[in-house]
Amino acid sequence: MAMVFRGEELPAKERFDCWRELLERTRACDATSAHADDFRAELRRTELGEVVLLGTSFPAVRFRRTERMVRRSDAGVYHLSFLQQGTMTLTRGAGRTETLRPGDLHLVDSSTPYDLRTFGGPTAGRAEPRLSGVGIDFPAALLPLPPQRLRDLLGRAFPARTGSAALLSEFLLGLDRQAAALGPAEAARLGTVVVDLVAAWLARELDAETAVPDDARQRALVTAVRAFIRRNLHDPELSPSTIAAAHHISVSQLHRVFAQHSPGETVAAWIRSQRLERARRDLADPAQRATPIHAVAVRWGILRADDFSRAFRAAYGLSPREHRQRALAGAAGK
Repeated sequence: MAMVFRGEELPAKERFDCWRELLERTRACDATSAHADDFRAELRRTELGEVVLLGTSFPAVRFRRTERMVRRSDAGVYHLSFLQQGTMTLTRGAGRTETLRPGDLHLVDSSTPYDLRTFGGPTAGRAEPRLSGVGIDFPAALLPLPPQRLRDLLGRAFPARTGSAALLSEFLLGLDRQAAALGPAEAARLGTVVVDLVAAWLARELDAETAVPDDARQRALVTAVRAFIRRNLHDPELSPSTIAAAHHISVSQLHRVFAQHSPGETVAAWIRSQRLERARRDLADPAQRATPIHAVAVRWGILRADDFSRAFRAAYGLSPREHRQRALAGAAGK
């Protein structure tokens, strides 16, 4: 289930309370803001099974979860956030204060008091600076890592530039963009995948990949492989060997793991289907009607025109030219 809140659609005096109520469904804390009388914010909330995805943009807010709140009620929830714009200062318990900047990931839990202050960054077209980001809330029991092992990682800022941290942040952003199009069963499966990615990232930070169950590590690996393939479809040299090398595994291990999580489809077949689907989409785009068919194929890593035509017909039952003509004729008739 996806829900979108836009403050401008409500009376000014009601905006902050409504926004805060949506957040407090999974993030029980005391939120205050100097902008509460006219709170212009957006919040996208999507349920992915037991995982809740949150994408939000808002002016400066202070969030506090006190010791009294923890004692009164603790749902045992992890809160993971990826900051896109603005800065935050986070103090957990009596510990040191951490500064979080755009591009950082951080994880906190509902079992430890915290004081989080947010400071927005400049936003085109808006008077007040804003903070924006995306994150997930999920039961601590879903994470296949001992809570005591994570104690030193909670509240810290981790730049999400490379490796599993970058993959996790990209996956969160993609989920936020596509949330409205997800069906319930698909959303629940993706909730499982994103927790697997969190586990893989944390295990890497702990240098303890073996602490993650084998199935969770394999699902995270397949997700990473698919993301790598999508980013490199334009490269005609993309192959199982280059993919395996990029992920520091053997080709045989790549094939074995991929077969377990993509029944009946090989790595090479998945690369081919992704390339054909991108080409099919581009051929149907009226804005690209002047682009030669061969150029579209080359864009997606298929260099030989005969190979492209033969594979396209086998996949879709008609030639690339016939597909383009039908698609553009249909678009013109609308």
